[in-house]
Amino acid sequence: MLPLARSFFIAACMTILSTECYAQVIVDTWRYTLRKPVDGWRAPGFDDAEWTEGNGGFGTSDTPGARVGTTWSTNSIWMRKSFTLDSVPANPVLWMHHDEDAEVFINGKMVANVKGFTNKYEAVPIAADKRSALKVGDNVMAVHCSQTNGGQFIDVHLVDGDKVPELPKVKRSTKPFQSELVTQWGEKVTAENAWTEYPRPQMQRDNWMNLNGHWDYSITPIAQTETPTQWKGKILVPYCLESKLGGVQYLLDGSEALWYRRSFKSIASPAKRILLNFEAVDYRCEVFVNGKSVGAHVGGNTPFSFDITGAIHDGDNELIVRVEDATEDWQLRGKQVINARGIWYTQVSGIWQTVWLEEVSSSHLNDLKISTDASNETITVRPIVEGGGQVRIVVKDGETVIAQATGTNDAVTLKVANAKLWSPASPHLYNIEVGLLDASGSVLDQVKSYAGIRTVGKVKDADGHWRFTLNGQVVFHWGPLDQGWWPDGLLTPPSDEAMLFDIEWLKSAGFNMIRKHIKVEPRRYYYHCDRLGMMVWQDQVSGGTGRNQGWPEWTRLTPEPVDAKWPPEQHIQFMSELEAMIDSLENHPSIMCWVPFNEAWGQHQTVEVGQWTSKRDPSRLVNIASGGNFWPAGDIVDEHRYPHPGFPFELDINGRFDNFIKVMGEFGGHGFPVKDHLWDANRRNWGYGDIPKTEAEYKERYVTSINMLNELRGKGIAAGVYTQTTDVEGEINGLMTYDRKVFKIPAQELAKLHEKLFQNAPKVESAAKAGKADQFSREAFEQIKSGPTSISYISKY
Repeated sequence: MLPLARSFFIAACMTILSTECYAQVIVDTWRYTLRKPVDGWRAPGFDDAEWTEGNGGFGTSDTPGARVGTTWSTNSIWMRKSFTLDSVPANPVLWMHHDEDAEVFINGKMVANVKGFTNKYEAVPIAADKRSALKVGDNVMAVHCSQTNGGQFIDVHLVDGDKVPELPKVKRSTKPFQSELVTQWGEKVTAENAWTEYPRPQMQRDNWMNLNGHWDYSITPIAQTETPTQWKGKILVPYCLESKLGGVQYLLDGSEALWYRRSFKSIASPAKRILLNFEAVDYRCEVFVNGKSVGAHVGGNTPFSFDITGAIHDGDNELIVRVEDATEDWQLRGKQVINARGIWYTQVSGIWQTVWLEEVSSSHLNDLKISTDASNETITVRPIVEGGGQVRIVVKDGETVIAQATGTNDAVTLKVANAKLWSPASPHLYNIEVGLLDASGSVLDQVKSYAGIRTVGKVKDADGHWRFTLNGQVVFHWGPLDQGWWPDGLLTPPSDEAMLFDIEWLKSAGFNMIRKHIKVEPRRYYYHCDRLGMMVWQDQVSGGTGRNQGWPEWTRLTPEPVDAKWPPEQHIQFMSELEAMIDSLENHPSIMCWVPFNEAWGQHQTVEVGQWTSKRDPSRLVNIASGGNFWPAGDIVDEHRYPHPGFPFELDINGRFDNFIKVMGEFGGHGFPVKDHLWDANRRNWGYGDIPKTEAEYKERYVTSINMLNELRGKGIAAGVYTQTTDVEGEINGLMTYDRKVFKIPAQELAKLHEKLFQNAPKVESAAKAGKADQFSREAFEQIKSGPTSISYISKY
């Protein structure tokens, strides 16, 4: 018996629907291929053992009327399935939904050839002269469907036209696409070397324990709240459930809960506290230690901690983490979708950054808030202390002490004589040591940090165009759109070394900025940007799922912008996660700009969010909606245009843009496929515009875009963002392949091409005006001294 016929007898793969005439069997399990098969593929005896098995129907979930069991997003698909007839129906029809053209064969004979597309299931009669193809017993249906644009879907069943049955609920696919791509760093990952670096560079302690490595995992119905008694296997933390490196590759459904378990050793001490830290868990979780709930968290992109002192005991302790992740819905999830396709990628569930323990005294440092002032040559440190004690702050240049002071919970400002300012050309960092002392002067807690002295601002040039400044000097921001996805770890870089590689390569290619696109990276990423001198525009992670849920009409820069309406509880969660991102990253000197919205994805209450962000962190600029619907908020007006850059200066009606820096927030996206380095060679891989036929044509398009950007720079454009650093899944518009093994244009060649973007810098009207324009950033130093709590900012929203 052929493999396809054998699959028919698996009860889970079919539904039997009784009628007065005969038992209609709906078989939803097919074998399929996305590459044109050899001749004879329609015949009953064809061996399809090498084809892939999948559940029908096939297509994309946004196709009207589709019931998608397997995502299909290429131009063509060939499918086969077996079904059995106890008797041939008197009125046999094909109950099918096709988008677009489809050919249907039964037992090798064509019984239908339909053109165009449908948006629902319809009965296609089998002509009388073709019904002889049907027989009592085993039959084989073979289908070929092709598609050119828009939605796509194919599903076909033989039924009795007089009694068309209701189709069963589609069987959900539980496996993400499993690509063969892997990075050189992913090839070396083991349970022993998985992210062993200290995860919080700006507040380092010596006494800590890394909990990465193999954990037990299980998946249960979401209604189950009791710890599983059976564990399904091992997962490698910190890689997510869906990733190759995690070792599971399972798509978590919103109706399921993901559980983790591991043990750790500890010695309880009345004078010490044990803090359990998670760098990121997607999306909602509750944590148990020795059966006791120690805390819960909502939000998939930022760090959080629990004091677990009261739950631990000497010796072995059991740690359980329960996770829920309803990918899509309202939750902030960026590019993750349930059915990955186009510019939307594989979902990420569960732990996806480092988990670790640290031991602290009962009185200890909870956090440090650090700001700097280039014009006054100062570093301001505000320690946040749990308990009491005196704080001692020491600033070093290398190993040389250059400033020190003492205080309590208040902000302390230290003067740095002849300060070495931080910039992309000279990213100097000062080391900071902060100690918490008791009344006798004994050290209760000690942490290490650092600061880069710099001031971010804006100024008008001699032609009246706003420009970015750093330390009072005009600087053109030039960087890639960097999404931070990996073929083996998905959102989790395979290693710290891998993550560093991307930054170093971009720096060598002549970029001075990275737009970190709707993803919050591990905190070590920003540490590397700090020490290498790479400026960062940091996006907030987006939420909502489209026009009907959280996304407004995309009006771009037109004079009548539109906002979406978010339910109050969802807006509060959005603001809470925005605050959490800023709170965890605001000490990093490399971050120049916050980007709350991308395009119109989840864009809502734009003016209020912009005002909140500017007030929350006046030391940085705010790009309220990169490429989105322009409202008068923040500091920047941002256009996205593909493939070549352009700005709608004609929309600057009545001075609407007069108070804003004009930027090209996205452009380019020139695609070029590299054989043997594609996520899925069978899918419709794409870039913006048609695909160049040769490597030379690809480079020519890139050079054209750079020349056009340089012309726009002369017209007032102050920054450019090229899409993108790497290919990502079905997108092939990266400067390098997804596996980071092929560079489409060498870094040295890119650096040479980019030189023109930094030549002939615009002149400002006067140094005094430049200083005045930078004044807004110094408001931050007064704010940090007053020490407002984060919650005070979000309560009004």
